[in-house]
Amino acid sequence: MHDGTLAQRMGIEFLEAGPERVVGRMPVEGNTQPYGLLHGGASAVLAETLGSVAAAIHAGPDRLALGIEINATHHRAASSGYVTGVATRLHGGRTLATYDIEITDEQGRRVCTSRLTCMLRDR
Repeated sequence: MHDGTLAQRMGIEFLEAGPERVVGRMPVEGNTQPYGLLHGGASAVLAETLGSVAAAIHAGPDRLALGIEINATHHRAASSGYVTGVATRLHGGRTLATYDIEITDEQGRRVCTSRLTCMLRDR
């Protein structure tokens, strides 16, 4: 599903996928800033990837989900292992879908909280 995409290059793996919830993980290694900490942009990529997949499943196979707004609050640093993101649907309409994405480290500590809104449209 994501061959040749940014998600593949960043090592994102999907663990669960449905219209109301998508879970995935990403390695910290290879996605760091110069200080060896998880890059905030990498957290945003994980969040947008998980939320967009959930929105696309919600939209259905003949429609597109296009991210139109994302925000991210970075709570703590991660320097090793994997981070796991859980995208949970907040709103699922015909033209918009919004997801809350919580990213945690391997100890279950919140690393980032994000919200993504996708526009849903016909192909």
